[in-house]
Amino acid sequence: MAEISKNTTIGELLTVFPEAAPILMEIGMHCLGCPSAQMESLEEAAMVHGIDADLLVEKINAAKKAMQA
Repeated sequence: MAEISKNTTIGELLTVFPEAAPILMEIGMHCLGCPSAQMESLEEAAMVHGIDADLLVEKINAAKKAMQA
């Protein structure tokens, strides 16, 4: 998976980029291993936690690029 999108599920994200867990924890998503969270998209998670999905995805992709550099 080259780029993470708003449609990427939490499960997919943590499989391809487990280093994103702290970013998700920062927004209050502390149940990353819960079955329902695994199937939730980043857009859905952002909405539940009251943050901008585009900013969340941008932050995750920036962290992913920095790790690959």
